[in-house]
Amino acid sequence: MYATRYSKPKNIEEGVSALHAAEDGKLLAGGMTLIPTLKQRLAAPDCLIDLSTIGLSGISGAGDGLIIGAMTTHAEVERSADVQKQLPALSVLAGGIGDRQVRNCGTIGGSIANNDPAACYPAALLALAAQITTNKRTLAADDYFTGMFETALAEDEIITEIKFPKTHKASYAKFGNPASRYAMVGVFIAKTDAGGLRVAITGAGQDGVFRHNGLEAALAQSFDVAAIDATAIEDSELMSDIHASADYRAHLIKEMSKRALQAIG
Repeated sequence: MYATRYSKPKNIEEGVSALHAAEDGKLLAGGMTLIPTLKQRLAAPDCLIDLSTIGLSGISGAGDGLIIGAMTTHAEVERSADVQKQLPALSVLAGGIGDRQVRNCGTIGGSIANNDPAACYPAALLALAAQITTNKRTLAADDYFTGMFETALAEDEIITEIKFPKTHKASYAKFGNPASRYAMVGVFIAKTDAGGLRVAITGAGQDGVFRHNGLEAALAQSFDVAAIDATAIEDSELMSDIHASADYRAHLIKEMSKRALQAIG
């Protein structure tokens, strides 16, 4: 095992200071990606900065939406009465992430900071026109996700909370990998005051999560399954790997879109 320091800051300021002091510091949220990466020696940070004690967890429901702290676990999102009442699709999404152990350790902030191309939360944030607040600024989801495993975060930025706007209709459907439960394709459909009608796709794009303009336009014209059937899903910019080819993912996008729409009712 290589040598590394462990820092447990009491607040955001101490966390940022620890980042500045480290040559290659890594923020530790739930550790669901970072710990396996360290075990495989794919990363060797000189300092691990544990965010578990700086007070970034919690969920509050307001008249105009929901605010979820970055260190809130998937299990807490799933079980929250506020989430189940105001945004049940997000509760369903959280309940389908990994297994119980993952849901009790993994955090929403850690998930979107890592921005895995097969993670579920990025699709929710993009479809719901969410806002990501850090210790420095607030970013719209459209500006936050910049590519596979890439975000607009600066090296010394720490996500503090995510705000979801008032939502009229929303649903998420995913075709999960049977081993990891990551999304081979996940589709989140939402209607909000902030973003209007949006369709976000995860697990399929070569550059990670993305909005599907064709499905958005079709559903804006006619909010029914027939509109999805009539929409062409191109596979030229979709991912192809050992789990699924690009053309199969194109098929799954259409099928998961139908399931999400049918769940909205």
